[in-house]
Amino acid sequence: MYWLVNGIGLLVALAIIAIGTSYIASPMTTTRGFGLPLPDDGPNIPWWLRLKGVRDIAAGLLVLAFMVWGTQREIAIVLLVEAIIPIGDMLLILAAKGSSKSAFGIHGLTAVIMVLAAIPMLIGGH
Repeated sequence: MYWLVNGIGLLVALAIIAIGTSYIASPMTTTRGFGLPLPDDGPNIPWWLRLKGVRDIAAGLLVLAFMVWGTQREIAIVLLVEAIIPIGDMLLILAAKGSSKSAFGIHGLTAVIMVLAAIPMLIGGH
């Protein structure tokens, strides 16, 4: 179980970093898959979207840092706290009447995976 939940945590961290990198490299293209309509066109829009990329990379690096230097319990707490991000994304997409498929299938599922990985770490964490 240890390897499974840590593997899931690692995959979540790497996926978040990859998504953040994608927002920095190609913000308008990456935004199409988020679940909301693209923002109005303007010269500063890509820069605003890149802000999300920087935050995603930092969130993924935080999980990786705790996986290297933290305990299982600390990793679990970070995963649970960071699960607020995809939950918030899901709720905002639904409130904006965006894609419910993206809201639940991407963001909701990500939050569930994070919570399910964190629970065994909390129970068995040392």
